[in-house]
Amino acid sequence: MIYESSYDSGRLPYKPDLARGYWSKSSDFIFTGISLAFRLDVFSIAWIVFTYAGCASVIPYIISLFLFVVPLFVMQSFLGQFSSSGFISAFRIAPLFKGIGYISLAVNLGVLTYYSVFAAVPLLYLIHSMRPILPWSCEGIKHWSYNFTENQVRHLCHILSNDTLPPKNNFNWFSMHEIPSNLFLKSRFNHMELFEHSSEGFYISWEVLLCTLFTWALIAAIFYKCNSVEKLSTMLRYSIFTAFILLIISVIRFALIPQNPLLSIFDFFVPSWEMFMPGFPTAGIFVISAFGAGWGTIITLASFNKFKTKTVQNSWIICVGQMFIFLSFGYIVYVTDRYYNEIKQAYNSKNTDSYVYISKLWILFLSTGSVMADMSWPNLWCILYYAMLLLAALITVTVSLLSTLQSIFDEFEEFRTRKTEVTLIIIGLLGICSLYTCSNQGVFLHVIFVNDTIVTQTALNLLLFFVVLWVYGRVRFQRDLEFMLSQSFSTCKIYMLRFVSPVCLVLLLLAAIFISLMYHFVGATVVQIAAVLFIVLPWLYVPGYMIYIMLQTTGTFKTRFKRCCRPMDWYPVELEDRQRYEQTMRNTDMTHQLHELEEETVT
Repeated sequence: MIYESSYDSGRLPYKPDLARGYWSKSSDFIFTGISLAFRLDVFSIAWIVFTYAGCASVIPYIISLFLFVVPLFVMQSFLGQFSSSGFISAFRIAPLFKGIGYISLAVNLGVLTYYSVFAAVPLLYLIHSMRPILPWSCEGIKHWSYNFTENQVRHLCHILSNDTLPPKNNFNWFSMHEIPSNLFLKSRFNHMELFEHSSEGFYISWEVLLCTLFTWALIAAIFYKCNSVEKLSTMLRYSIFTAFILLIISVIRFALIPQNPLLSIFDFFVPSWEMFMPGFPTAGIFVISAFGAGWGTIITLASFNKFKTKTVQNSWIICVGQMFIFLSFGYIVYVTDRYYNEIKQAYNSKNTDSYVYISKLWILFLSTGSVMADMSWPNLWCILYYAMLLLAALITVTVSLLSTLQSIFDEFEEFRTRKTEVTLIIIGLLGICSLYTCSNQGVFLHVIFVNDTIVTQTALNLLLFFVVLWVYGRVRFQRDLEFMLSQSFSTCKIYMLRFVSPVCLVLLLLAAIFISLMYHFVGATVVQIAAVLFIVLPWLYVPGYMIYIMLQTTGTFKTRFKRCCRPMDWYPVELEDRQRYEQTMRNTDMTHQLHELEEETVT
């Protein structure tokens, strides 16, 4: 045996789950990887990229693909595909750093506790889109806005109908107007300062609560019926394909909104330098969302691949496909922002005695509603659009939950015989925790958490580079990758992974920390506590697990450290691939080093 077993360190060896299954089709990994671009919470902080830069964001995006995005995809895909295990057990490659897997578990569960709001809100709007008159249209808003507050609320319909209201602040020339579709969500909470950090009181929207419970019930039904990877991958394939079609329809319809659609498309794809420069610096933060919600999803998704699946080619296909998804949502945001700016500019040019400002919040989910209300057949377009957003959110939660659950089952063997019970218990607990997002204090919780997860994702990716390319080693990584792919992998690419990509991630990490601190400065106390529980405290797992695993090993400190850094039970799971791996390794120079490690005496 040329690899080292956990028995040598006094621990039980890893027992692979041979019944975990594979993708029903090889293309399912590509489809599921592209669907990670449906992580739409990042638009809460990064929509400014497309609002100001337009398609010019593609330039830094493509640069990021070459520098660190595709390299990270390849590295994470290698870990999952070679080991056939999730993001916890894959760290058998260097057991000392297995605490990274437990950090990922905590982060993924934290993300899932708030991400259901991205399904609940579109579901709420989808249900109300089936009314004969849209509640957020200028005709529909008359039926409920008068009960919203004692004083009439200024909204977009007042501008469109040339109604005037006296200013409600100390500046006689300044007037804030709400977008009716934004105002509609506030009316569900009966709380005007819904998205303001200074708001007081605790309000619950029972409609959002029911939509959240229905969302988790639907997710539980999906995992109960699709109780195997093959069934779940088939369901995801059709769902992702449907979401793609709905997205294309939405983009085409939004492209026809402006008076001159060709001019809007031209401005988006060929922006001016004044609009290009402000969006360029934030593109790096936006592109990190290509890895999905939480961390380690790529590792787990790749673990369902056959051993010789072409990792590098698939990584490029996925990343390029994700770019088109981001551009599609970005164009919808761009057109929506342009639509309201044209209304504002037209009003301000006619009324010199006052200045109107239109409050645009959560633009992709909320502000787009009033844009569609101004279309012909508004109910149809709202139904299609919010169905697409709902489906995208369900896909994101399902994929992230699949990654998390499979990683738990791979690491904890005792749970494998009770997968259904464990799955339903975890979904139930997540559903209970997510009920906080149905309150005015929690509905916008993702704005702060998404920044924290970006910081955590970037830091974990940096650690991954260190573990794989420095602790495990450049030579062994290149050897294993070439064996798995049955093709050569350039040494120049390895050196780029070791030096260039980490530097880019360090710069990205600094920017993400800066933005995260800014948002925490205005966050509520409950949000700060939640961030500590899900983001800060899990980092104690890394040094804590290091101490724990070294105490389980015998010998001097130096001997224990070396043993804990060496890969344990690191081999392909399938017997045929495993035998070929052993035979190949015996014919390499690394064989001598592996034998020396096995024969090392512990004193």
